[in-house]
Amino acid sequence: MKDLFDISGKVALVTGGSRGIGEMIAEGFVANGVKTYISSRKAEACDATAARLSEQGECISIPADLSTAEGIKTLVGEIRSREDKLDILVNNAGATWGAKVEEFPEAGWDKVMDINVKSPFFLTQALLPLLEQAATGQDPARIIMVGSIDGLNVNRLPTFSYGPSKAAVHHLTRMLASHLAGRNITANAIAPGPFPSKMMAHTLDTIGEQIREGVPLGRIGEPADMAGVAIYLASKASSYVTGVVIPVDGGITGCAVTL
Repeated sequence: MKDLFDISGKVALVTGGSRGIGEMIAEGFVANGVKTYISSRKAEACDATAARLSEQGECISIPADLSTAEGIKTLVGEIRSREDKLDILVNNAGATWGAKVEEFPEAGWDKVMDINVKSPFFLTQALLPLLEQAATGQDPARIIMVGSIDGLNVNRLPTFSYGPSKAAVHHLTRMLASHLAGRNITANAIAPGPFPSKMMAHTLDTIGEQIREGVPLGRIGEPADMAGVAIYLASKASSYVTGVVIPVDGGITGCAVTL
């Protein structure tokens, strides 16, 4: 029982790992003995984060633009050249777009859907052989998708493609869980609420206090909150859990009050 949450010695890839939610998850993995690859579009930021996290353990930067098939191919090729198995895949890279409903552009719709839904599917598809090499019945390989409470609830921001894309991520998670269970690969999703990140920075700056007041636990999420649930989903403690979406939101979803 004492080893339930031990993830040391595993190999992980965290997309969008240079900042925000991805960085929080990557730091939790690195600090707990996981050889962690991080990827993001901006090479300088990816390299800098990897250098910082390497002070706690092993973190390797592989910059790649996952919005393109070529970028996915590049990342997968790099991982395959370095590893013969992959224990944990965290599909976190994402994008958002905001505009009034009358002005919302097709480019904004396509960008968000492509990066948030299409790219994680095809990256997962390409990495299945490495995940299968790591998978056993007692300790499955793990796919962790990062969705959002915006895929569970409706917010008032004009991000018309973001919420639907994250709802699609949640359902894709269930589809993957169903189809990959027989291969000893689990798939679960984290649905973050308000956490400090570049994507949330403007929102927190403008209506941060209002958001805090709407969180039953009365605060914005912290890095340890995100790292904790990711470590659980990557550890033996969750070996019998697949196809679920876990809100990590201070109670916004689970404690919603309707009048």
